Parts: sequence; structure tokens; C-alpha cells
Amino acid sequence: MEQRQLGRTGLRVSRIGLGTLTWGRDVDEHGAADLLKAFWEAGGTLVDTADVYGDGEAEYLLGRLMEGLVPRRDLVISTKAGSVPDPDRRFDCSRGHLLAALDASLARLGTDHVDVWHVHAYDPYTPLEETLQAVDAAIASGRVRYAGVSNFCGWQLAKAATWQLAAPGARTRLASTQMEYSLLQRGVEREVLPAALDLGIGMLPSSPLGRGVLTGKYRNGTPPDSRGASEHLAPFVEPYLDDTAGRIVDAVTTAADGLAVTPLQVALAWVRDRPGVTAPIVGARTAQQLTAALSVEALSLPDEICRALDDVSAPVHRYPDHDWSTL
Repeated sequence: MEQRQLGRTGLRVSRIGLGTLTWGRDVDEHGAADLLKAFWEAGGTLVDTADVYGDGEAEYLLGRLMEGLVPRRDLVISTKAGSVPDPDRRFDCSRGHLLAALDASLARLGTDHVDVWHVHAYDPYTPLEETLQAVDAAIASGRVRYAGVSNFCGWQLAKAATWQLAAPGARTRLASTQMEYSLLQRGVEREVLPAALDLGIGMLPSSPLGRGVLTGKYRNGTPPDSRGASEHLAPFVEPYLDDTAGRIVDAVTTAADGLAVTPLQVALAWVRDRPGVTAPIVGARTAQQLTAALSVEALSLPDEICRALDDVSAPVHRYPDHDWSTL
């Protein structure tokens, strides 16, 4: 699998990442082992997790598999901290919480460091400089190699990145930002992606297949074994089952038929090769699904197909997101 630089750093990662959102909940240890082995054998290196995935079980499973299945040195482990199971405060990015969460993640993963550590979301109740100082402390201690943020809007990302750049050598520049990005969700193109490109921050798209909808599996209803039929994931899929999404899925399917490939391959190749994207994170449930996604490695979409998909899925950009002089 082709390797790409993560932002303006020396870290190289596979251009497709393996997500573990459902590990420890919908994917058991046997299934996780099949996924990780298939990913590793295909040349994949970037494995993405978080301390809240499966209430910590995803990290625990990954740690067990690194111990006996795949060498730790062959993987780039990315995890996150900052989400908390508190209905009154969804995120806690205070210094105390982040550093304690990191220690807990390392214990579950069975490693002395993570390669990339993301602040899971912006915390309006904690000063941003406190959050970023905690990140720098984690890197200075050797427990973290590179840092990023997740689910930061444009101004939040720019503020965090420029604060880090304000003291070169003393603060660690952000390497990455993880955001949902697909043909069904192009909101990051308004401000987040332009900021990331300008600041040299690599984009790691989550849900690059539109929460599974871009595979075309929902065109004739909801399959009983799909996420859309799952009690806890149905609300996650439902927003992408409207008429607008249906038109985009139809366009993807038409493109796939013309290229003699699958809709999954078309949708994944489109987001993988967008400007600023380093590696989409694919969250397969089975090794068969993952192998289908990894088969995109040899596919590059023709320019005319990209333009057609761009047009049918184009988000509305109005003042002040883009050039106001045309209004």
C-alpha cells in the first residue's frame, strides 16, 4: 500500500487507515484479529482508535493483538482522548483528564507510546492553551510522538495550530485533523480543509463511505445485517438515507458501472485522492468488507468521473466561506 506523509511531518502512514470504532462491541477479538491481519498483510500501517471506543475495549483488543499477532513496530497507532460519558459535559480536555486518559490508553494498548494522539473534540469549558500544553507535556515525556485534533471546526483548528506555531521548538506543531468527510458530507471543505492545507495539517477522513450508505447497500431498503438495522447505529446512518443522498449514491453507482468496479471503490478513491487528504479511516466489520475496501489501492478515478461526482455532491458555499467578490 502506498505511504503518505502525515501533514508537514516526517511520519509516513498508509493511505488507507483501519478504524476500530466497533471493536469490543460489534466486533469481537476473533473478528478484530482477522481485520488487523488482513490490513497488515495488505501493507496497511495506520490503525485508529480512541479511549471511548467500546468503553476502552477497542484499545484493549488492539493491545492484545499487537502482543501476539502483529508486531508493534509495523503499526502507526493513533488514539484519542477528551470524550467523556457525562451527559452534562461531553468533552473534558483539561490537563488532568487528558494526561490521565493517556496513561490509561497506554496501559490498555500495552505500549509505552502512541504514534499519533488526537484531542477528540474542542472543549469550550477548558482554555485551549491548557489543552495544548497537556499535548506538549505528553510529547515531551515520550508517551506521544505526534499530535492532532479531531472534530475542530475551521476557526478552532486555526487557533490551535497557530498557537502551537507561535513558539517554534517549544511547542509541537499539529500533524493531523480527523473529521468526517465523504461524498455525502463535504462540510469540511468550507473552512476546515482550507485551514489544514494552509497550515500543513494532514486530513484523516472518518466515515469516508458516508456511514456505509455510499456502498449502495441501502438503495433497496435496509439490510438486516447492516449498521442501519442496528439498534445503536441506526440513528447514525439515518441522516444519510434521504433523497439528496440517494441522488449521490445513484451517481456513484453509475460511475462504478462504467468503470467496472464497485460503488465502495469509487467513493473511497474519490475521498482518498482529494487535496489535503492523507488517509481515510475505514471501519469494516469483517475481513471480507475490509478486503473489498483495500482493493481500491489500484484505482484512480478519471478526471471526468471526479468532476461529475463533484458536481452532483457539491455543498453550498456562501458568504463568507468563499470569494465574496462574486456575490
